[in-house]
Amino acid sequence: MAVVELAAGPVTYEDTGGPGPVVLLGHGPPMDSRVWRKVVPLLPGFRVITPTLPLGGHRAPMHRNADLSQRGMARLLGDFLDALDLTDVTLVLNDWGGGQFLINDGRTDRVGRLVLAACEAFDNFPPGAAKVLGAAARVPGGMWPLLQLFRLRAFRRMRGGYGGMSVVGLPDDLLLDWFAPATRDRRIRRDFARFAGGAPGRSELLRLAAGWRAFTKPVLVVWAEQDPLMPVEHGPRLAALYPDARLEVLADCATLVGEDQPERFARLVADFAGRKVPSIH
Repeated sequence: MAVVELAAGPVTYEDTGGPGPVVLLGHGPPMDSRVWRKVVPLLPGFRVITPTLPLGGHRAPMHRNADLSQRGMARLLGDFLDALDLTDVTLVLNDWGGGQFLINDGRTDRVGRLVLAACEAFDNFPPGAAKVLGAAARVPGGMWPLLQLFRLRAFRRMRGGYGGMSVVGLPDDLLLDWFAPATRDRRIRRDFARFAGGAPGRSELLRLAAGWRAFTKPVLVVWAEQDPLMPVEHGPRLAALYPDARLEVLADCATLVGEDQPERFARLVADFAGRKVPSIH
């Protein structure tokens, strides 16, 4: 695992170092690069980069004055692309859709293609049950008691929350490990709260979304049929918003497309990014 020091603080990442096109796989809160553990091996020949963004599952705290709001996190992602000097990147956003705010900031020069995979869009920041996290984050000390609930397996497995993000089901030890940093370290909890409570209001979100049509490079929208968090109509709506976009819908799949349909998703990404994945027998 490598680390790069950004203005906001240290960000760790995995890099396969492949010789082919760059694919950067993003994740949601409070996950890390392991959400793509099934997909990365299915992209041979690509240079696959999986950062662990400071969304609550990171191990090293950000600087005290770091902007970790939705807009700030998008800028941090842009800083990450700059720091690694990445170009013509196929940027994959899953669950967290805030990377689209790079378009509003005019920072997509390093992005060659965009994959929007069952992610936040329009006014769905944060989605579904995650709104509870957002509300708790805006109350001083509010994150601590809510995070304690994740110690309870029944709460972790609730279908309206993290238990519904995968059809096949997330390994419980992995889910526990994702929440461990914010549970144990007040500085990580502070970072998590800044992000969770840092979404713009509805009218501002819709204004920003209208600006996404300025991105005229290719866009692949991949939506999931069994997703409880991302509205079904947002997939076609995103595909209609971007000037050069197409829509794919995955059956037997919820939010975490890499968990439920890794082979199908890897093939879609590989074809879109310009190199085919060998047949899997």
